[in-house]
Amino acid sequence: MLRFQGNAFEGGIPSTFSKLTSLTDLRISDLSNGSSSLAFLKDMTSLSILILRNNHISGTIPSNIGDYQSLSQLFLGNNKLNGTPSALKSPSLLHIDVSYNQLSAPLPSWANNSVMATGFDCIPENLPCLGDIPSSPKYSDFAINCGGPEITSASQIVYERDNETLGPATYYETSTKRWAVSNVGRFNEMNNPQYTSVSSSQFNTLDSELLQTARISPGSLRYFGLGLKNGNYNVTLKFAETAFLNPPTWKSLERHVFDIYIQGNLVRKDFDIKKAAGGVSLQIQMVFPAQVSKNYLEIHLFWAGKGTCCVPTEGTYGPSISAISAVPDFIPTVGKNPTSGKKSKTGLTVGIVVPVGVVSFLSVLALYWFVLCRKGPGWEGDEELLGMDVRPYTISYAEIKAATEDFNPANKLGEGGFGPVFKGTLNDGRVIAVKQLSVASRQGKEQFVAEIATTSAVQHRNLVKLYGCCIEGNKRLIVYEYLENKSLDQALFGKTSLFLNWPIRFDICLGVARGLAYLHVESRLRIVHRDVKASNILLDSNLNPKVSDFGLAKLFDDKKTHISTRVAGTFGYLAPEYAMLGQLTEKADVFGFGVVALEIVSGRPNTDSSLEEEKIYLLKWAWHVHENNREVELVDTRLLEFDEEEVKRVIRVALLCTQTSPQQRPSMPRVVAMLSGDIEVSAVTSRPGYFTDWNSNTTSFMTTDTPSAERRT
Repeated sequence: MLRFQGNAFEGGIPSTFSKLTSLTDLRISDLSNGSSSLAFLKDMTSLSILILRNNHISGTIPSNIGDYQSLSQLFLGNNKLNGTPSALKSPSLLHIDVSYNQLSAPLPSWANNSVMATGFDCIPENLPCLGDIPSSPKYSDFAINCGGPEITSASQIVYERDNETLGPATYYETSTKRWAVSNVGRFNEMNNPQYTSVSSSQFNTLDSELLQTARISPGSLRYFGLGLKNGNYNVTLKFAETAFLNPPTWKSLERHVFDIYIQGNLVRKDFDIKKAAGGVSLQIQMVFPAQVSKNYLEIHLFWAGKGTCCVPTEGTYGPSISAISAVPDFIPTVGKNPTSGKKSKTGLTVGIVVPVGVVSFLSVLALYWFVLCRKGPGWEGDEELLGMDVRPYTISYAEIKAATEDFNPANKLGEGGFGPVFKGTLNDGRVIAVKQLSVASRQGKEQFVAEIATTSAVQHRNLVKLYGCCIEGNKRLIVYEYLENKSLDQALFGKTSLFLNWPIRFDICLGVARGLAYLHVESRLRIVHRDVKASNILLDSNLNPKVSDFGLAKLFDDKKTHISTRVAGTFGYLAPEYAMLGQLTEKADVFGFGVVALEIVSGRPNTDSSLEEEKIYLLKWAWHVHENNREVELVDTRLLEFDEEEVKRVIRVALLCTQTSPQQRPSMPRVVAMLSGDIEVSAVTSRPGYFTDWNSNTTSFMTTDTPSAERRT
C-alpha cells in the first residue's frame, strides 16, 4: 500500500513506480507543476484500488487495464486524459470516476447497470449527465437541505430534501429536474452508505435545523441547479463542523478542508470550515455571485488531499455542506421557490410554518412596536421591554455608570444625533463604548429601537459588536465594543498619527464590502444600513473595519423590490433614487460604499471646496481621470507605494457602484467577488446621468458630510 495524499509534492509520477508490481493500493493526489502518463501502470496488475486524482495526468488509459482482475476502484478524475474509456470493462471494477478529463467517448453500453454514471455521463463539455436542460427555463432559484429532510426556513424558503442514499460514484436528479447532486469518492475505511452526517452540536441560530445534517464526500461533491433562467445569481452556502463536541475532546479535532468552485471558477482554496468560522461557532454562511449562461448552475466541492483522514474515525475527510440556496440578482419572470407536495400538504406547511416564522420575525422587531406606538412624554413604565429577546444583552445602569466613571467628561468620545458616546471598562475588563440617548429626542428613541433590533440580530467580523443595552426608567443606553483606532474618516482626513498604507486600505475596503454583503444577503434578516459613510466605519486595534451606527437601518421585506420611506442619511453618500424619490433598496448602500471606496483610495472627503474647481467633487474627478486613463492620479499623495492594478480595480468597482440606475449597480456579494479578483470587474462605460445636471451651485449628491434633516436632532 502506498499513499501520497495531503502533501505538497511537485512534478510528475516517477516512471520507476512501475517496479512496484506487488502494490494492491496506490493513491496519489494533487501533484503540481508537472505532468505524467499512465504508462507506469502496465505491469501493476495486482492493484485493487487505484486513485490518481488531480495530478495533471495526460495521454490515454492503458488498453490492458480491463484485465486487472482485482481492480475494484478506479478514480482518475481531474486530469487531462483523452481517448476512449472502453478499455475499462472488467467484472471486478465496481466504482469508476473519470470525470473532468478530455475523454471523448460516451458511456459504454456495458456500464449502464454499474455504479459509475457520474464518471462517464459528465465527460463531454455539454454535461449530458444533467439530463435534458429545458431550453425554456422553468426556475429562477433553488434551495437544498443537504443530507436532510425538507425544511421551510423562517424566511419561508423551502429547502428541498437531499437525503437519498448515494454511492461512491453516483448522480441523483430530482423528479422536478430542479436540481441534482453528484458524488465521486468512496469511504474506504468508514461504513457510510448514505454519504451524510448528523451533527452532535446544538447551533443557537435561526434555522438551526439546516445545520443539523450535512452531505459529505471523501472526494468530489457537485450540486447542479437545473432549468434556471440565465442571469446573475447570489449563491449561499451554509457549512457547519458537525463533529464539534462541547466540552471539546480529541474527536473535536476533525477538520474538513476542500476547494470550492462556482461555475468552474475556484472561489475558495483549502477552505477550512473551522478556520473560516473563527473556531467558536463552527458554522459559517458564505455568499458568492454566479453567472448562469446555459440554464444550469454548478457548485463543486473538491477534496484536494487536505484536512484530517482519521478523526474521529478513519475515512472522515473531504467536503461537507449543510445547505445551499441560489436567488436571482434580477427580478424573476419564471417560477420561484415553489413548495413541494400536494395541496393539502402545502396548506398544512403554510398553516404551521408561517405563524412560527412570523413570531420569530416579530420577536426581533417587537421593540419597534413598544416604542413607536407609545404617545406622551418620557419613557417611564417601559419595564415590559426587559422581557423581550434582548434580555441576555441587558446591562444595568449602575454597572455602566461605574464603567464610565459616572460619565466623566474626560471619557467622552464624541457626540452624534443619538447622543453622547463615552468610553468605559466593565467589571470583566472589557473596554466599551456607551451611546447615551438624549431623552429629549423623539428621533433618538426611534434610532435606539432600530439599532437594538438590528444589531441584536446580526453578527459578523466586519460589523461592530453589540455587548448589551440598558433600559431602566427613562435611561436608554447601547453598549458596544470599543474600537481604539476610532473611525475611518478620522484616519483618512483627520489630524492623526495613524497612517494607512495601501494594503491596509485595500483590506478595509474589502472588509466593509463583506460586512454590507452580510447585511443584504447572508443575515437572517434583510437589512439596509442607509447611512454608509466613512465616519460610520470603525477600526479595531488591527485596523480591521467594522460597520457601525445602525440607527437608520431598515429591515426589508424579501417580496418587495423597494420600499418608499423618508430620506435619511448623509448627503454626499445618498443614492439619487433615494435622495430624490425616497425609493430604498440595498443598492442605496452600494452607492454609499462606492463613495467610501473612492475616499479610501484618494485619502480625501467626497467634497473639498479648498481644491481647484474640477477636483471639488470626488466622483466627478474620479470619472475624469478614469475616462482619460489616468486613474493613478486619484491616489492619495501620501501613498508612496501601492499596487496599481488593485487601485484601478477599486476605482472601477466604485464607479460601477455609483451608477445612476440601481439596476446598473452590482450587488454587494458581486462587489466582494470583483474586489477579491474572483470575477472580472464589469466594463465601466457610462458616465452617470446626474452629472449633466450639476453646476457650480448644485450639490444634490456631493456635499460635505452633513446629516440630512431627519438625521439631525
